[in-house]
Amino acid sequence: MEVVTVVASGMEQVPITSQKHDPAWKHCQMYKNGEKIHLKCVYCSKIFKGGGIHRIKEHLAGHKGNAATCLRVPPDVRLAMQQSLDGVVVKKRKKQKIAEEIMNINPISSELDAFTTDHCDVDTGLQLIGSPNTLEPSSSLVVNRDKLTSSRSGDRRKKGREKISSANVNDFNVSVGLGEIKVNNYMQMAIGKFLYDIGAPLDAVNSVYFLPMVEAIISGGSGVVTPSYHDLRGWILRNSVEEVKDDIHKLKDTWGRTGCSVLVDQWNTEFGRILLNFLVYCPEGTVFLKSVDASAILTSSDTLYDLLKQVVEEVGDRHVLQVITNSEEQYIVAGRKLTDTFPNMYWTPCATRCMDLILEDFAKLDWINVIIEQAKSITRFVCNHSVVLNMVRRFTFGNDIVEPGLTRFATSFTTLKRMVDLKHNLQSMVTSQDWVDCPYSKKSGGLEMLDIISNQSFWSSCVLIVRLTNPLLRVLRIIGSENRPAMGYIYAGMYRAKETIKKELVKREDYMVYWNIMDHWWEQQWHHPLHAAGFFLNPKFFYSIEGDMPNEILSGMFDCIERLVPDIQVQDKIIKEVNSYKNAVGDFGRKMAVRARETLLPAEWWSTYGGSCPNLTRLATRILSQTCSSTGCNRNRIPFEQIHDTRNCLERQRLRDLVFIQYNFRLRQMVYKSKEQNSVDPVSYDCISVVEDWITEKDVCLEDYESLDWMALDPPSDNTLLLGPSNDEVEDLGTGFDDYDIFNRVKESEEQNI
Repeated sequence: MEVVTVVASGMEQVPITSQKHDPAWKHCQMYKNGEKIHLKCVYCSKIFKGGGIHRIKEHLAGHKGNAATCLRVPPDVRLAMQQSLDGVVVKKRKKQKIAEEIMNINPISSELDAFTTDHCDVDTGLQLIGSPNTLEPSSSLVVNRDKLTSSRSGDRRKKGREKISSANVNDFNVSVGLGEIKVNNYMQMAIGKFLYDIGAPLDAVNSVYFLPMVEAIISGGSGVVTPSYHDLRGWILRNSVEEVKDDIHKLKDTWGRTGCSVLVDQWNTEFGRILLNFLVYCPEGTVFLKSVDASAILTSSDTLYDLLKQVVEEVGDRHVLQVITNSEEQYIVAGRKLTDTFPNMYWTPCATRCMDLILEDFAKLDWINVIIEQAKSITRFVCNHSVVLNMVRRFTFGNDIVEPGLTRFATSFTTLKRMVDLKHNLQSMVTSQDWVDCPYSKKSGGLEMLDIISNQSFWSSCVLIVRLTNPLLRVLRIIGSENRPAMGYIYAGMYRAKETIKKELVKREDYMVYWNIMDHWWEQQWHHPLHAAGFFLNPKFFYSIEGDMPNEILSGMFDCIERLVPDIQVQDKIIKEVNSYKNAVGDFGRKMAVRARETLLPAEWWSTYGGSCPNLTRLATRILSQTCSSTGCNRNRIPFEQIHDTRNCLERQRLRDLVFIQYNFRLRQMVYKSKEQNSVDPVSYDCISVVEDWITEKDVCLEDYESLDWMALDPPSDNTLLLGPSNDEVEDLGTGFDDYDIFNRVKESEEQNI
């Protein structure tokens, strides 16, 4: 190959097209001399008549042998070319090694090879029929039967290297019958090995960032350079932090219109620390601000108050409508001091925590506890024996009998409901020949399971428990919903729960047992002005009340006007506009507005039809845009504690930024994840915090271990046909609130506390 330093006559410069992705193309010019292509270095003007872009890259990188070193290339360009060359070499070696491993040890490929060897005459043209449970349709690359045959005859590694080195390879595939069936190998195995090696949670593949990552790698072709350890700790982390800050800045622009809630999520770590995570909620999304080690702070309500005050000032007190925390004494005291300092906001106890305490006390009632323990004996037996679990999944068309709830105690009642939904399938199973032939049906756990499932009294009790608790679970789901702010629905949800219990039990002495539990934990929520005002301002509920509005709700609305609107002239205008709302005057009474009471979110309804009442509309929008819970997202594997364990100031700052983007990324994708993406195997350790009591066997015999085989376990499915349609939780609340005994109970509770 010849190198010259001057441009020969007759050479015509041609443009470099956008299809040329190699980074070296940015540092050279391309010329055409007849039919030949020559490349010229832009720094030293040397011309290369052969060797292509790879030779230019070696020239710029200073790799001796195929090209002279460029003496004028900038240092950063030289380094980039060196890294590009190194990355290509390393990747080729790694891909070859992985290909060899997979083609040699892939169990599916081995089974296919054995099948063709034992059962197919390669000269007859017979083709393989794959198992539908392990093979899926679709393909981007095909390895046909002839190539499989050649791999058995000694060319396995060569064929593996051929396919892996091709650009845009997703998988190896096997052509069977008239279509193509994708075999579970190269890409899946590579991803699996990586996740296993680093100890990552396997539900990492459910991240909304997973598929874009894979697609980005594929789009880079075979020469893509992966980030280094220092890249991830450096410019990539820095860019991610800036990206999250930009998103938060956009959300802040909406706080002036909708207001926001400061959430204080307390977390007791396994190492004994008490961490407080501070978040800010608005309808457009929740953002994480910071994490504080509060192990020493919570002993003093004054110190806790100082911390809360600092966060409110950081967010901007003019935007904050409420600060939501746990309801322990130190939070109550600090919350009162906070509202004294900032008279235009509220302190609010976390509704999720209150709901969990109610469900916990329900579960402690003797007759309910007995049923729960019987149900647990079934699920523990099923979930610890693969043969039995496979049989259950077969008879229930892939459904599991344990359904993880939002909290540990919610799981008790969501699982009872799931078992009721699958009652007939379970009864069919234990009366089938499959069950009779199953060796586990003769064991004590199997005999107990048969007795319970065959017991009509057990099922009658389950049905009653489900009817009593399902409205409470609905409230819990509304509170945790990412689809709509809960403030406009929580009061109605609790009303409907008490109404359902009263209708089911009829006798006052019977239903008062449950009402007293609810009133005990929900007292602060019943009396909270924001919750009452949310009910008042939701047109779906407001216009369904016949007669006078209960004083408890009307008083809460007035309290919100006085506290959240400091200007007394604006307060007076709002009171006048409230009368227009009551009487459905003007646009409020339009047929469109009446229909929209059922279809639009409450805040959207006000922004659409509340133009004649601008002051009330602004207040309604801010109140109806708030949440009722301080619960954040899954904190697993976010290095909160490492921040406080690290003494190096620079590394602590880096870890804070890492936690900052990790938590905010998780909050961001909570909005986008569908129910299917969030579905997990209840036996998985990922659910252990809420399902442990339902899947952990108290005593397992040693002989049981010898016969267990998780590899023989059928995976669960997303089939929900047996479970009935998934209804809109808010639509289930209905309309009509005419049982004043429910509202009056609040007054009775108040009188008892005086």
